[in-house]
Amino acid sequence: MKQILNRLINHETISTEEAKKVIVNISNDMYNPSQITCFLSVFMMRSITIDELRGFRSALQELCVPINLSDFNAVDIVGTGGDGKNTFNISTLSSFITAGAGVHVSKHGNYGVSSTSGSSNVMENLGVKFSNNEDFLKRCLDQAGICILHAPLFHPAMKNVAPIRRELGVKTFFNMLGPLVNPSFPKNHVLGVFNLEVLRLYSFLHQNSGHNYNIVYALDGYDEISLTGKAKIVSNYSEKLFSPEDLGVAKIKQDGIFGGNTIADAAKIFVDIINGKGTDAQNNVVCANAGLAISTVKEISHQEGFEIAKESLFCGKAKASLDKLIELSK
Repeated sequence: MKQILNRLINHETISTEEAKKVIVNISNDMYNPSQITCFLSVFMMRSITIDELRGFRSALQELCVPINLSDFNAVDIVGTGGDGKNTFNISTLSSFITAGAGVHVSKHGNYGVSSTSGSSNVMENLGVKFSNNEDFLKRCLDQAGICILHAPLFHPAMKNVAPIRRELGVKTFFNMLGPLVNPSFPKNHVLGVFNLEVLRLYSFLHQNSGHNYNIVYALDGYDEISLTGKAKIVSNYSEKLFSPEDLGVAKIKQDGIFGGNTIADAAKIFVDIINGKGTDAQNNVVCANAGLAISTVKEISHQEGFEIAKESLFCGKAKASLDKLIELSK
């Protein structure tokens, strides 16, 4: 590690194989916490290269506990986090709306690091069971349309990094990796990123993958469609600038999608929205993101997906999906 750190401190980059080896060595307890912290810090101060990101991803994919959910043709709706916006759990709510619309979702998530409440915080608060048992996860997909893949259960190699990330409390390159290492290896993705540079890197990684994907960055800084302004969306077949008007909805203010100050706040907002008691701003945001996921899998227009998402939310299908998942967790 000393040699790698000296090179990085001298503004050099590392190869794909070197990046992969570092992650493998971290998982094998070969570095102390100070060395790991220093390594993480380098990438807080300079951009990660495509070769480095590819190596990090390759290591985590090989070290993960894989789960075979290929029969369900599921989609993952997940953001990098790290945008500093402290929104409510938009991607998780969108996942249940998508599931309620009949599109299977394998939701990869974790506890919040740089935000008040991550996906796993809210799911745990609502009584959802975390498991890496394949039969249980398939039962969830079959009956609820969705399963929750709590990252620590599938990425034990990262046990040495998790406490450091919690103590730092800021985004690291592991934020970039989370959406790329779903252990069920889905063929459909809606991926939110926290800046245009990461969007470019994700685009390179997904080119020629044979997957259906939409990579999203809201130009005012959100890692999802926020409806607070325009968003860049890159897919496997197009690149476009999205505006709220494209879905026939009004632009909203940032405080309309605030996520609260505690996990309890986030859970209450989640429950209110899924019960059909959300504000117009909240409802439109989750349906815009769910609509994109639905359109990704069904290969229909975003507008068509948006209408299907609204039906799922307002007719109680999304709530039924959540209720069934909680029931299966008991």
